[in-house]
Amino acid sequence: MMKQLLAATAITALLASTTAASAAQCTNDAWNKVMSRGKIVVGVKADYKPWGFRNESGELVGMEIDMAKDVAETMGVKLEMVPVQSSNRMQFLEQGKIDLMIATMSDRPDRRKIVGIIQPNYYTSGTNVMSPKAVGLKKWEDLRGKPVCGKQGAFYNKIVSERYGADIVAFTGNAEAKQALRDKKCIAWVYDDSSIMSDLSSGNWDAYEMPLNSEDDNPWGLAVPPAEKDCVFGQFMTGMSYNWLQSGRLIELEKKWGIQPTAFLANQKKRMKDWLDK
Repeated sequence: MMKQLLAATAITALLASTTAASAAQCTNDAWNKVMSRGKIVVGVKADYKPWGFRNESGELVGMEIDMAKDVAETMGVKLEMVPVQSSNRMQFLEQGKIDLMIATMSDRPDRRKIVGIIQPNYYTSGTNVMSPKAVGLKKWEDLRGKPVCGKQGAFYNKIVSERYGADIVAFTGNAEAKQALRDKKCIAWVYDDSSIMSDLSSGNWDAYEMPLNSEDDNPWGLAVPPAEKDCVFGQFMTGMSYNWLQSGRLIELEKKWGIQPTAFLANQKKRMKDWLDK
């Protein structure tokens, strides 16, 4: 009851804080639709373990699934989840097939022109490597002069080559690059750390690890319809994101889903700490 009361108070405060000028510009169609039907439709990943995937029973589970559940519970509505892919997630939001999207999407300027990406960003991914545990990599400098598998065209290749002197062996696709890693044609595979963590959690790479600190963070953003970004729905999701970061809720979910702790979440929790807390 207390949680519901707090949620209701927060929603009331958001509604009351809307200025006359912004109210004239905001129709709040998506928000009103969700509240009137008593259900929110959230686009999530179904194939990106451990953020969003299907368990053995076919149920959608994962870190972002739990976030979607938090949103529905706080709003006091039912939750419907629609699996999306990187190729259609923004289109689904544009077309009204979903009300909200929480689907491992990087926050980029071109995407902000299409969907209403909410601040603060709730997560981040960066550059890292997957390597056999037996190799024992400890720092990025250990790659100097060593063969490192990569995907052709990936921006990580140039950075790791120039910054750390790795000898990049580029392949046309990730499957070929990872097979080359298994075949010991390179000591590591350089790629996005979230993809690497997804592989490591699959159970097919038990002899491998992601041993380095991720670099060149690329923030993730959840999104609402663009017309709602600066209105009630956008303000509400801004509050959700802030509370997830400040309370350490996302750190808890990382631990729950076996995700390697990120410096981003630790730094955000510290940055947003209440100054009165000791």
